[in-house]
Amino acid sequence: MAEDQIRDAQPEEEQDQREILRIRREKLQKMRDSGSDPYHITSFPVKEKAQEIVDNFETEYEGKEVTVAGRIMSWRDMGKAAFMDLRDASGRIQLYVKIDMLGEEAYRALTASLDIGDIVGVVGEAFRTRRGEISVKANSVMILSKALLPLPEKYHGLKNTDSRYRQRYLDLIVNPEVKDVFVKRSKIITAIREYLDNIEFLEVETPVLHTQAGGAAARPFVTHHNTLDLDMYLRIALELHLKRLIVGGFDRVYEIGRVFRNEGMDTRHNPEFTELELYQAYTNLEGMMNLTEEMIRTVAHKVLGTGLVERNGVEIDLDKPFARITMLEAVKQYAGVDFSQVETLEEARKLADEHHIEYEQRHKKGEILNLFFETYCEDKLVQPTFLIGHPVDISPLAKKNRENPEYTERFELFICGSEYANAFSELNDPIDQRERFEAQAAQKAAGDDEACDVDEDFLTALEYGLPPTGGMGMGVDRLIMLLTGAQSIRDVLLFPTMKPID
Repeated sequence: MAEDQIRDAQPEEEQDQREILRIRREKLQKMRDSGSDPYHITSFPVKEKAQEIVDNFETEYEGKEVTVAGRIMSWRDMGKAAFMDLRDASGRIQLYVKIDMLGEEAYRALTASLDIGDIVGVVGEAFRTRRGEISVKANSVMILSKALLPLPEKYHGLKNTDSRYRQRYLDLIVNPEVKDVFVKRSKIITAIREYLDNIEFLEVETPVLHTQAGGAAARPFVTHHNTLDLDMYLRIALELHLKRLIVGGFDRVYEIGRVFRNEGMDTRHNPEFTELELYQAYTNLEGMMNLTEEMIRTVAHKVLGTGLVERNGVEIDLDKPFARITMLEAVKQYAGVDFSQVETLEEARKLADEHHIEYEQRHKKGEILNLFFETYCEDKLVQPTFLIGHPVDISPLAKKNRENPEYTERFELFICGSEYANAFSELNDPIDQRERFEAQAAQKAAGDDEACDVDEDFLTALEYGLPPTGGMGMGVDRLIMLLTGAQSIRDVLLFPTMKPID
């Protein structure tokens, strides 16, 4: 079959696409042949931003020469004049391009070469059109980069979420409101740093590659170091290295960094995410609750100007004191089961069977209590709530409660049924810590991929003396979701993890 016949068999839209690609490349070649290759241009002296001109037109820019650059998003040709929309990082502004302003030769060359999506540099006069729109009357227009592919709105926009995540650069071009989320993301992280810096915390950096995975219950990513010929792990948490620094004499440290967990993916989980961890000597769980609550409230007001945010149609009030409830109280309230009366593992298993809660033979009594909480209680904690009193069985790095040593001085912060932070009065007893590490190692040997090994160097550090310390970890991406209204963690990650199309 002839090539033309094969092409004719393709859908009309695909034929249009191929024709567009051919025409754009022809335009580029003509520009090169004329000595005006846009890719040879190395800089352009941008002096103003689009939104800056619009916001300050009457007071500063009316009738003045401006120099702007950006992407052409639309083009209305009127023969000897054209209106174009230029978008830069700040916003958009209209261009008025007229043949007698540019000169006929330059105007014809521009209109013969230009396409929607091209990046241009413009020098002209800021003015207001008869219809009242602030615009730039162009004296010169230079194509700085040629778009060889058409923008998605030519084909009904970039609406498919999978495509938006895979091609975030296109998402940002054609859905400019997406950029606002990432501007807020940056401001939120900056506000966290400002808050902690102002109360004398020191920001530090710790290794991403670990010889042992620890600091959280999670399955790690494994890699191999060729020179040392040993397997290493991408960190699942920041905790153990930061606590070594408290041993070393720093009183207040924090780190904001990527951690990696080889786990499932959903609207709240991505294999790599941003975590904040902080540690403060000479304080405890109560100090961590006060700090966490105040930090979230401060960041919300700094970035949003309010402590009220909406999540899933519910107004969340970050200004009210955060509620506090123990895990035992929550399970009793929402599941109708009083675990304070449960003395043996067999009793816990029987209750789980009666309530159709699945558990594994390796699970201990405290782990079954946690399964009850996850099943019956988690989604009930809508307004900000500190869940406290976690069992020792699920808290290998937290101090035991002196009055009830089956439980620990630990909290998790829940908002709208999701966990946002996790904190302890840190375990600083090296003998107790070794016992818990060994219990974790036994669980790992029994098939628990999320259990940790015995970290001998960390135990050595504890034996030199860790002062009473409070520590807190927070999923930064989830806080950003809360403060921006995003429904998926992928909406607040510029480049979320995606399965290859191949």
